Amino acid sequence: MSLKAQLEAIIYATEIPVTLEHIVQLVKDDVLAAGAADEAEVKSRVRATLEELITDYSAADHGIEIRQVAGGYRMSTKPEQHDAVRAFAKSLKPPIRLSLPALETLAVIAYKQPVTVPEISEIRGVDSSGVIATLLDRKLITTAGRKAVIGRPILYKTSREFLLRFGLKDVGELPSMEEFEKLLAQSFQSDLLTEPAGQGAPAEPLDTSENLKTARDAEDDTTAEIAVVESSEKTNPAA
Repeated sequence: MSLKAQLEAIIYATEIPVTLEHIVQLVKDDVLAAGAADEAEVKSRVRATLEELITDYSAADHGIEIRQVAGGYRMSTKPEQHDAVRAFAKSLKPPIRLSLPALETLAVIAYKQPVTVPEISEIRGVDSSGVIATLLDRKLITTAGRKAVIGRPILYKTSREFLLRFGLKDVGELPSMEEFEKLLAQSFQSDLLTEPAGQGAPAEPLDTSENLKTARDAEDDTTAEIAVVESSEKTNPAA
């Protein structure tokens, strides 16, 4: 079996993105037997062959492609096939269901991470603690330690499941706030649950653009605040 065929089979069979290092370990013996001098050359050959596969699947006559997602390689459908695949997927299993407040909170976390619940609540204007529990349960966010301020509140960030859900290599690939808002709506809109946005108040329509702008503008101030606190702790270890 050729190396390209092996890699294609591995990537096709994986349920989660398979890393380059994992692939190298799986095919190392065969590639060494085929004449590779050492593991470094094995890795080089595997990487080059992966690039060939990616190019092959990028052709217009393929409905799927090989992408780097969440630190690994995985086959996925091409964007132009989204409608057909979405309809098919909906016919097989219940979709993920999220409320409008949950979508708004997820967007704030995505662009301001790591962020605490009080910071999220301040941006949204309502208590977000219950929504955080929902997102944790859906594994779309995870904890990221504690902020170095009084009370040491828990920090939250998007998870690997978030990257998988939106087909991102890392958070650096996040689109503009407006594009992300549309992506959220397309991914979940038909599955939304109407939930109260506050104490007895009806849910508000999803409009995260202004909130996300506030989150992004505040990011530099947050980073500076953490740096000042950490510097203070180093200077005064007894504090």
